[in-house]
Amino acid sequence: MNDEVQKKTSNDEELLTNFQEEDNRDVKENALDDHLQLEESPTKVLRRQLRQKRREKRSTELIQQDEEERVELENAAIKRSKEVDSAVLGKYSIWRRENENENSDSNVRLMRDQLIMARVYSSISQARNNLDLYQELMLRIKECQRTLGEANADSDLPQSAPEKIKAMGHVLSKAREQFYDCATVTKKLRAMLQSADEQVRTLKKQSTFLSQLAAKTVPKGLHCLSMRLTIDYYLLPLEKREFPKKDKLEDPTLYHYALFSDNVLAASVVVNSTVMNAKESEKHVFHLVTDKLNFGAMKMWFLLNPPGKAAIHVENVDDFKWLNSSYCPVLRQLESAAMKEYYFKADHPTTLSAGSSNLKYRNPKYLSMLNHLRFYLPQVYPKLDKILFLDDDIVVQKDLTPLWSVDLHGKVNGAVETCGESFHRFDKYLNFSNPHIARHFDPNACGWAYGMNVFDLKEWKKQDITGIYHKWQNMNEDRVLWKLGTLPPGLITFYGLTHPLDKSWHVLGLGYNPSVDRSEIDNAAVVHYNGNMKPWLELAMTKYRPYWTKYIKYDHPFLQQCNINE
Repeated sequence: MNDEVQKKTSNDEELLTNFQEEDNRDVKENALDDHLQLEESPTKVLRRQLRQKRREKRSTELIQQDEEERVELENAAIKRSKEVDSAVLGKYSIWRRENENENSDSNVRLMRDQLIMARVYSSISQARNNLDLYQELMLRIKECQRTLGEANADSDLPQSAPEKIKAMGHVLSKAREQFYDCATVTKKLRAMLQSADEQVRTLKKQSTFLSQLAAKTVPKGLHCLSMRLTIDYYLLPLEKREFPKKDKLEDPTLYHYALFSDNVLAASVVVNSTVMNAKESEKHVFHLVTDKLNFGAMKMWFLLNPPGKAAIHVENVDDFKWLNSSYCPVLRQLESAAMKEYYFKADHPTTLSAGSSNLKYRNPKYLSMLNHLRFYLPQVYPKLDKILFLDDDIVVQKDLTPLWSVDLHGKVNGAVETCGESFHRFDKYLNFSNPHIARHFDPNACGWAYGMNVFDLKEWKKQDITGIYHKWQNMNEDRVLWKLGTLPPGLITFYGLTHPLDKSWHVLGLGYNPSVDRSEIDNAAVVHYNGNMKPWLELAMTKYRPYWTKYIKYDHPFLQQCNINE
């Protein structure tokens, strides 16, 4: 829209210059005509005729050009209006009333349209110095705004709404009689449309910033829970801090799960949902790794709430002494001054809109080794042959033991693919302008999802997967191959080594997509709240929360003490 306005301004300046040139030429010709009037009157007549024809032709061209520009702007406005979801706006039509909907919003839509036209005519009346009409319009606008309030349906409107609609209609009719001019009204509406577009863009940036800010913050209740559990853990005698069934931790014949999390409540939902849907829960073993801050809380929770017959073990990632900057490239990079500058400074934006594009780079998950530990599974669990990796924002709805029987056909990773017709392919995550990426990978290769992955650890060691990861991570020290996260290096590391699982094993999108098919959710073995709208946050989508909350006992004393409610 800004480009169109600039183009229009440029054209107007060009037209003004042309008219000035023509006027100068006419002055000279008139002077010449005056000189010739005494000598050759027919010549003067001929010159006048030619000049008149030239001006008429030029006027026709200008009118045609202005008409083309007007049509172009109107078509652009129509195109934008078609992109708006009419289902969200409601069923109001300016041509007819639709009363079949008991929650009709026709009056709400009518009042909003009246407000738009009232603002147009108030601007015109002020410009033409009709202050009485201007003040009357402004009065009706304020009344209409107070009446409309936050209403979305006619049932939300007060009883006085029909009177306000009638009063506004009367003053609009008076304004139209006095000032109706199609070109002027169109010009005002265009200006309002441009202003509205700018406001929408600003609000979108602010919304993105605030949603990212909310997604990375820890709710007060979860912080309280972690602190209370930590205090109670360190009050326990040493002999009561250990889990039973240690003999199962390295038994390769059992079903082993890896879960890396710093969220006690989320981890409890993953474990509870898995155990409650397992057919032979005594054969399931959970390996939890958390950070130093949450280690006591995580252990205390599962000491108080053991997972039935299943075995569980909690470790502190800081106790993995082999995981240091001399061995792990990403740890070395995270400790570098350049990376700290990139993640933490981010040009210190001073406004919401300026910071929206930078905040995602400073999410704590990108700085935590818990997020990158998935590339070191054989080092963490050297005696296991196969393991099922789970994210902490998933819910298990079916028995997962059949996954250990899936033939990966010599591949290392079993995962659900996420690409549609053109979505979630490699070119979405990787920088194919870089020759290293372009030479080794197909931009149309299908992406896959982390969150529920079967890993063959024997094949992992054979293919030296961790070595492949180290190689590419070293090459990406300046972030020229990909920007952030663990999915891009995962796609690279397991390229050609991923076996696609049936999509019913893992359904994604409950953390950002309000249109996930209900039947797909109900039939899924695992549902994944990937995205910003995590189920433990207030910004979670209400219709998806019950799948998660059903595995939480809200009458638990610790949850009640911390005001964690359903």
